[in-house]
Amino acid sequence: PTPAVSPQVGSYRDISHESLSLFRLLEPQIEILVLGTGDRVERLHPATLKQMRECGVAVEVQDTANACATFNFLMNERRVVAAGLIPP
Repeated sequence: PTPAVSPQVGSYRDISHESLSLFRLLEPQIEILVLGTGDRVERLHPATLKQMRECGVAVEVQDTANACATFNFLMNERRVVAAGLIPP
């Protein structure tokens, strides 16, 4: 089973390099982080995305419903993936 954790993020505006730090600590290191930003796809700060790429983690930002589907697809493909999901 995959553990569920809840960093203090209430909306996409709260997503930052610091709030994503948990995902950089996971072992084995994740390849892809799927972020669900609620009812709509929201733009994240480009520096946050760049910092994650520099740590070797690709970030896919989608609305939460599609993020769940993407996460499940990637898990089925046995990719090392994690998801951060804001409820719609």
